[in-house]
Amino acid sequence: MRERALNVRHYGDLTSSEVTEAVAGATLVWPIGGLEQHGPHLPLSVDLDIPQALAAEIAAATDGLLLPALPISARSLPQSGGGLHFPGTVYLRGTSMIHTVTDCLTALARLRPGRLIVVNGHFENEALLFEAIDGCRPSATFPDTEILAFSWWSLVRDGWVAEHLPAFPGWHAEHAGVTETALMMYLRPEVVRPERPGHDTPPRAGVYVHPLDVKRMSNAGVLSSTAGASAELGEQLFWHVVDGACDMVRSGYGVRRD
Repeated sequence: MRERALNVRHYGDLTSSEVTEAVAGATLVWPIGGLEQHGPHLPLSVDLDIPQALAAEIAAATDGLLLPALPISARSLPQSGGGLHFPGTVYLRGTSMIHTVTDCLTALARLRPGRLIVVNGHFENEALLFEAIDGCRPSATFPDTEILAFSWWSLVRDGWVAEHLPAFPGWHAEHAGVTETALMMYLRPEVVRPERPGHDTPPRAGVYVHPLDVKRMSNAGVLSSTAGASAELGEQLFWHVVDGACDMVRSGYGVRRD
């Protein structure tokens, strides 16, 4: 069993007089999550807890500083998060999400970090997050900063999925399903309830339907199967993603190095 990092340096622990020198040329790791319903067995904080834990390990491995997570996400959609038919989800409108991330990026850019790693944990955030980063003109706003942004599931290799998740429905429908359940069983077992609801007919990707039959679309907010979820599976998946992220950082993935 691999040990979780205890030596994480937190951006928020710095003082104003320390932060400029500490961040200039350094690595910042920013988890972006959400508060969204995840069925009757998982807490509302799933999309926050997972990227926060991943970001802490990435920060420790890269000698970076961990930024406080952005806890509020974009709107939950019926075909990827169950939508707003189940209570508990707190969200920003898409335009508000873009403006929020853009404003935060603009503030961070003044500190001239050497690298910014953004770890997303909420499916509907992804396009808006990328739009905010690209829309703030990184070449001008972050002239000396490498930026790497990803949703954690994008780092799960196809071979890993084929080996461990043979009935995988696709990441759009993997909401409160086997991977999120397993990760939470590993990261925060005390908040995972004993129910293991599943849904045999996951929604198709890229299809929006109105009016919606909520009972047909999900099972109490769960979009796919939870069968096979375990803390052991969650541990394997967690470190698979951490290692993938660190490999990208070390290799300079997508970044021209002179």
